[in-house]
Amino acid sequence: MGSEARVEALNAMQEYFDRSTRVFAEGDSGFTPKPGMFTVAQQVAHVAQTIDWFMAGAFDPKGFNLDFEGLDAEVRKVESLTAARAWLKQAFDGARATLESKHDEMKNPLPPGPIMGGQPRSAILPALGDHTAHHRGALTVYARLLGKTAPMPYMDM
Repeated sequence: MGSEARVEALNAMQEYFDRSTRVFAEGDSGFTPKPGMFTVAQQVAHVAQTIDWFMAGAFDPKGFNLDFEGLDAEVRKVESLTAARAWLKQAFDGARATLESKHDEMKNPLPPGPIMGGQPRSAILPALGDHTAHHRGALTVYARLLGKTAPMPYMDM
């Protein structure tokens, strides 16, 4: 897969996520189905954080940040859907820039470790797609619990 195809895959991930979550308003930021679960805003922030995490981990010789408690604490501070969406946009923009600038390195192996160690760096894209789809699906359930219906992610309606 070339640089353009990788960027297009990332663009599709962003478009599908945005379509699936556009039913939420700022007033929905703090909604959670059950105490202790991520809120709407935190779900979006977690997706943004994970995009940043994959991009940083794929190109850092030390590998991925495995301080999951610290990562979780960072996301739990997010209270605004507007702020989470801004982070998500910034994460996608940064990922696009990384994919374009690191095109020649995408066949190189990921750093050793428990997160996809030794696989080609390009393997982060399907992992990002799966992760983004997982949270997009969770958020459509949140929407239903709020009495909203998210549109189909794969077509504009």
